[in-house]
Amino acid sequence: MKTVTIHTLNDLKRAGEKFPVITAYDSSFARLVELAGIEVVLVGDSLGNVMLGFDSTVPVTMDHMLHHTAAVRRGNSKSLLIADLPFMAYATPNQTLTNSAHLMQAGAQMVKLEGGEWLAESVAMLNQRGIPVCGHLGLTPQSVNKFGGYRVQGRGQDDAEQMVRDAHLLEDAGASLLVLECVPRDLAARVSRELKMPVIGIGAGADTDAQVLVLQDMLGISPRAPKFARNFLAGAGDILGALQAYAAAVRSGAFPQPEHSFT
Repeated sequence: MKTVTIHTLNDLKRAGEKFPVITAYDSSFARLVELAGIEVVLVGDSLGNVMLGFDSTVPVTMDHMLHHTAAVRRGNSKSLLIADLPFMAYATPNQTLTNSAHLMQAGAQMVKLEGGEWLAESVAMLNQRGIPVCGHLGLTPQSVNKFGGYRVQGRGQDDAEQMVRDAHLLEDAGASLLVLECVPRDLAARVSRELKMPVIGIGAGADTDAQVLVLQDMLGISPRAPKFARNFLAGAGDILGALQAYAAAVRSGAFPQPEHSFT
Protein backbone atom coordinates (compact mmCIF):
# COMPACT_ATOMS: atom_id res chain seq x y z
CA MET A 1 0.00 0.00 0.00
CA LYS A 2 1.32 3.43 -0.96
CA THR A 3 1.20 6.25 1.55
CA VAL A 4 -2.15 8.03 1.32
CA THR A 5 -2.39 11.83 1.40
CA ILE A 6 -5.24 14.29 0.88
CA HIS A 7 -4.07 14.53 -2.75
CA THR A 8 -4.74 10.79 -3.12
CA LEU A 9 -8.32 11.27 -1.93
CA ASN A 10 -8.88 14.31 -4.15
CA ASP A 11 -7.65 12.31 -7.14
CA LEU A 12 -10.08 9.49 -6.28
CA LYS A 13 -12.99 11.94 -6.14
CA ARG A 14 -12.07 13.50 -9.47
CA ALA A 15 -11.88 10.01 -10.99
CA GLY A 16 -15.25 9.05 -9.53
CA GLU A 17 -13.68 6.26 -7.48
CA LYS A 18 -15.08 5.61 -4.00
CA PHE A 19 -12.82 4.84 -1.04
CA PRO A 20 -13.29 3.19 2.37
CA VAL A 21 -12.69 4.72 5.80
CA ILE A 22 -12.68 2.73 9.05
CA THR A 23 -12.14 3.54 12.70
CA ALA A 24 -9.35 1.98 14.73
CA TYR A 25 -8.17 2.57 18.27
CA ASP A 26 -5.03 0.47 18.79
CA SER A 27 -1.91 -0.60 16.94
CA SER A 28 -2.97 -4.18 16.21
CA PHE A 29 -6.18 -3.27 14.39
CA ALA A 30 -4.46 -0.30 12.76
CA ARG A 31 -1.92 -2.69 11.25
CA LEU A 32 -4.74 -4.83 9.79
CA VAL A 33 -6.33 -1.70 8.30
CA GLU A 34 -3.07 -0.99 6.50
CA LEU A 35 -2.75 -4.58 5.32
CA ALA A 36 -6.29 -4.37 3.95
CA GLY A 37 -5.28 -1.34 1.89
CA ILE A 38 -7.89 1.00 3.40
CA GLU A 39 -7.06 4.59 2.53
CA VAL A 40 -8.20 6.36 5.70
CA VAL A 41 -8.20 5.37 9.37
CA LEU A 42 -10.18 7.45 11.85
CA VAL A 43 -9.39 7.53 15.55
CA GLY A 44 -12.92 8.46 16.48
CA ASP A 45 -14.22 9.60 19.81
CA SER A 46 -16.52 6.61 19.32
CA LEU A 47 -13.75 4.91 21.31
CA GLY A 48 -15.70 6.16 24.32
CA ASN A 49 -18.55 3.82 23.41
CA VAL A 50 -16.75 0.80 22.01
CA MET A 51 -13.49 0.79 23.96
CA LEU A 52 -14.25 2.53 27.25
CA GLY A 53 -17.89 1.60 27.83
CA PHE A 54 -19.36 5.11 28.01
CA ASP A 55 -22.96 5.61 26.88
CA SER A 56 -21.96 8.53 24.62
CA THR A 57 -18.88 10.29 23.29
CA VAL A 58 -19.30 13.20 25.72
CA PRO A 59 -17.00 11.79 28.47
CA VAL A 60 -14.06 11.31 26.07
CA THR A 61 -11.07 13.52 26.91
CA MET A 62 -8.02 14.79 25.08
CA ASP A 63 -5.89 12.34 27.08
CA HIS A 64 -7.99 9.47 25.70
CA MET A 65 -7.65 10.76 22.15
CA LEU A 66 -3.91 11.34 22.39
CA HIS A 67 -3.31 7.88 23.85
CA HIS A 68 -5.24 6.07 21.11
CA THR A 69 -4.03 8.28 18.26
CA ALA A 70 -0.41 7.52 19.12
CA ALA A 71 -1.17 3.79 19.29
CA VAL A 72 -2.84 3.78 15.87
CA ARG A 73 0.02 5.72 14.30
CA ARG A 74 2.51 3.15 15.60
CA GLY A 75 0.55 0.37 13.89
CA ASN A 76 -0.21 2.09 10.59
CA SER A 77 2.12 4.36 8.66
CA LYS A 78 0.37 4.30 5.25
CA SER A 79 -3.31 5.19 5.75
CA LEU A 80 -4.23 8.83 6.21
CA LEU A 81 -4.88 9.20 9.94
CA ILE A 82 -7.70 11.47 11.12
CA ALA A 83 -8.30 12.06 14.84
CA ASP A 84 -11.37 13.53 16.49
CA LEU A 85 -11.26 16.54 18.73
CA PRO A 86 -13.46 15.43 21.65
CA PHE A 87 -16.33 17.22 23.37
CA MET A 88 -15.47 20.79 24.45
CA ALA A 89 -11.90 20.52 23.13
CA TYR A 90 -12.58 23.16 20.44
CA ALA A 91 -15.01 25.61 22.05
CA THR A 92 -12.76 28.59 21.18
CA PRO A 93 -10.26 29.15 18.36
CA ASN A 94 -7.27 29.21 20.71
CA GLN A 95 -8.37 26.01 22.42
CA THR A 96 -8.91 24.43 19.00
CA LEU A 97 -5.40 25.32 17.88
CA THR A 98 -3.73 24.03 21.03
CA ASN A 99 -5.57 20.71 21.10
CA SER A 100 -5.21 20.18 17.35
CA ALA A 101 -1.46 20.68 17.65
CA HIS A 102 -1.33 18.03 20.37
CA LEU A 103 -3.21 15.54 18.17
CA MET A 104 -0.90 16.22 15.24
CA GLN A 105 2.13 15.70 17.47
CA ALA A 106 0.63 12.38 18.59
CA GLY A 107 0.50 11.18 14.99
CA ALA A 108 -2.68 12.54 13.42
CA GLN A 109 -2.48 13.99 9.92
CA MET A 110 -5.87 15.69 10.08
CA VAL A 111 -8.30 16.64 12.84
CA LYS A 112 -12.08 16.28 12.78
CA LEU A 113 -14.55 18.71 14.33
CA GLU A 114 -18.33 18.52 14.65
CA GLY A 115 -20.33 21.60 13.65
CA GLY A 116 -21.11 24.09 10.92
CA GLU A 117 -20.95 27.85 10.48
CA TRP A 118 -19.72 28.59 14.00
CA LEU A 119 -16.53 26.62 13.27
CA ALA A 120 -15.53 28.54 10.13
CA GLU A 121 -13.09 30.82 11.95
CA SER A 122 -11.37 27.88 13.66
CA VAL A 123 -11.18 25.88 10.43
CA ALA A 124 -9.58 28.81 8.61
CA MET A 125 -7.08 29.33 11.42
CA LEU A 126 -6.07 25.65 11.44
CA ASN A 127 -5.78 25.57 7.66
CA GLN A 128 -3.54 28.65 7.67
CA ARG A 129 -1.29 27.00 10.23
CA GLY A 130 -0.84 23.74 8.36
CA ILE A 131 -3.38 21.58 10.20
CA PRO A 132 -5.80 19.88 7.79
CA VAL A 133 -9.43 19.68 8.88
CA CYS A 134 -12.27 17.22 8.36
CA GLY A 135 -15.71 18.66 9.09
CA HIS A 136 -18.66 16.68 10.44
CA LEU A 137 -22.32 17.57 9.80
CA GLY A 138 -25.66 15.87 10.28
CA LEU A 139 -25.93 13.73 13.37
CA THR A 140 -23.03 14.99 15.44
CA PRO A 141 -22.78 12.58 18.40
CA GLN A 142 -21.24 15.13 20.77
CA SER A 143 -24.56 17.02 20.53
CA VAL A 144 -26.69 14.00 21.45
CA ASN A 145 -28.10 15.78 24.49
CA LYS A 146 -29.18 18.75 22.36
CA PHE A 147 -30.79 16.49 19.75
CA GLY A 148 -32.58 14.40 22.39
CA GLY A 149 -31.10 11.18 21.05
CA TYR A 150 -29.49 9.78 17.92
CA ARG A 151 -31.86 11.14 15.27
CA VAL A 152 -31.62 11.60 11.53
CA GLN A 153 -30.80 15.21 10.65
CA GLY A 154 -31.71 17.33 7.63
CA ARG A 155 -35.16 15.91 6.85
CA GLY A 156 -36.88 19.31 6.89
CA GLN A 157 -36.27 21.74 4.03
CA ASP A 158 -34.88 24.49 6.25
CA ASP A 159 -32.54 22.09 8.05
CA ALA A 160 -31.39 20.62 4.75
CA GLU A 161 -30.62 24.03 3.26
CA GLN A 162 -28.72 25.03 6.40
CA MET A 163 -26.63 21.87 6.15
CA VAL A 164 -25.78 22.66 2.53
CA ARG A 165 -24.77 26.19 3.55
CA ASP A 166 -22.67 24.87 6.42
CA ALA A 167 -20.91 22.42 4.10
CA HIS A 168 -19.95 25.21 1.70
CA LEU A 169 -18.82 27.46 4.55
CA LEU A 170 -16.54 24.74 5.90
CA GLU A 171 -15.05 24.13 2.45
CA ASP A 172 -14.58 27.86 1.86
CA ALA A 173 -12.82 28.10 5.24
CA GLY A 174 -10.30 25.48 4.14
CA ALA A 175 -11.67 22.09 5.25
CA SER A 176 -10.23 19.17 3.28
CA LEU A 177 -12.87 16.49 3.98
CA LEU A 178 -16.44 16.32 5.26
CA VAL A 179 -18.30 13.58 7.12
CA LEU A 180 -22.09 13.43 6.76
CA GLU A 181 -23.76 11.23 9.36
CA CYS A 182 -27.37 10.04 9.36
CA VAL A 183 -28.80 12.39 6.75
CA PRO A 184 -31.24 11.59 3.92
CA ARG A 185 -29.45 10.03 0.99
CA ASP A 186 -30.72 12.65 -1.50
CA LEU A 187 -29.31 15.46 0.65
CA ALA A 188 -25.96 13.68 1.00
CA ALA A 189 -25.85 13.17 -2.77
CA ARG A 190 -26.45 16.89 -3.33
CA VAL A 191 -23.71 17.94 -0.91
CA SER A 192 -21.27 15.49 -2.50
CA ARG A 193 -22.01 16.87 -5.98
CA GLU A 194 -21.64 20.50 -4.95
CA LEU A 195 -18.42 20.25 -2.94
CA LYS A 196 -14.97 19.93 -4.42
CA MET A 197 -13.63 18.15 -1.32
CA PRO A 198 -14.43 14.46 -0.78
CA VAL A 199 -17.52 13.68 1.31
CA ILE A 200 -17.54 10.65 3.61
CA GLY A 201 -20.92 9.17 4.43
CA ILE A 202 -22.15 7.11 7.35
CA GLY A 203 -25.84 6.38 7.17
CA ALA A 204 -25.96 8.88 4.29
CA GLY A 205 -26.56 6.67 1.27
CA ALA A 206 -24.38 5.39 -1.53
CA ASP A 207 -23.74 8.62 -3.42
CA THR A 208 -21.05 10.10 -1.18
CA ASP A 209 -17.42 9.83 -2.23
CA ALA A 210 -16.51 7.46 0.61
CA GLN A 211 -18.01 5.45 3.46
CA VAL A 212 -16.95 5.12 7.09
CA LEU A 213 -18.01 2.58 9.70
CA VAL A 214 -17.03 2.02 13.30
CA LEU A 215 -14.78 -1.05 13.34
CA GLN A 216 -16.87 -2.91 15.91
CA ASP A 217 -20.07 -2.31 13.90
CA MET A 218 -18.37 -3.60 10.75
CA LEU A 219 -17.27 -6.75 12.61
CA GLY A 220 -20.73 -7.35 14.03
CA ILE A 221 -19.60 -7.24 17.66
CA SER A 222 -21.41 -4.09 18.79
CA PRO A 223 -24.28 -4.83 21.21
CA ARG A 224 -26.68 -2.71 19.13
CA ALA A 225 -25.50 -2.18 15.58
CA PRO A 226 -27.02 0.87 13.87
CA LYS A 227 -29.24 0.52 10.81
CA PHE A 228 -26.51 1.77 8.49
CA ALA A 229 -23.97 -0.89 9.52
CA ARG A 230 -23.32 -4.32 8.01
CA ASN A 231 -21.51 -7.31 9.52
CA PHE A 232 -18.61 -8.03 7.16
CA LEU A 233 -17.02 -10.61 9.44
CA ALA A 234 -19.81 -13.10 8.79
CA GLY A 235 -18.50 -15.35 6.04
CA ALA A 236 -15.15 -13.56 5.79
CA GLY A 237 -13.19 -16.05 7.88
CA ASP A 238 -11.06 -13.56 9.79
CA ILE A 239 -10.77 -9.87 10.62
CA LEU A 240 -8.39 -9.05 7.77
CA GLY A 241 -10.80 -10.73 5.37
CA ALA A 242 -13.67 -8.68 6.80
CA LEU A 243 -11.73 -5.44 6.30
CA GLN A 244 -10.87 -6.43 2.74
CA ALA A 245 -14.51 -7.33 2.04
CA TYR A 246 -15.68 -3.99 3.42
CA ALA A 247 -13.16 -2.09 1.30
CA ALA A 248 -14.14 -3.99 -1.84
CA ALA A 249 -17.86 -3.42 -1.20
CA VAL A 250 -17.37 0.32 -0.78
CA ARG A 251 -15.24 0.65 -3.89
CA SER A 252 -17.66 -1.36 -6.04
CA GLY A 253 -20.74 0.42 -4.71
CA ALA A 254 -22.15 -2.79 -3.23
CA PHE A 255 -22.23 -1.09 0.17
CA PRO A 256 -24.27 0.67 1.35
CA GLN A 257 -27.58 -0.67 0.07
CA PRO A 258 -30.89 1.23 0.37
CA GLU A 259 -31.67 -0.53 3.66
CA HIS A 260 -28.57 1.10 5.18
CA SER A 261 -29.81 4.60 4.27
CA PHE A 262 -32.47 7.13 5.29
CA THR A 263 -35.03 8.99 3.19
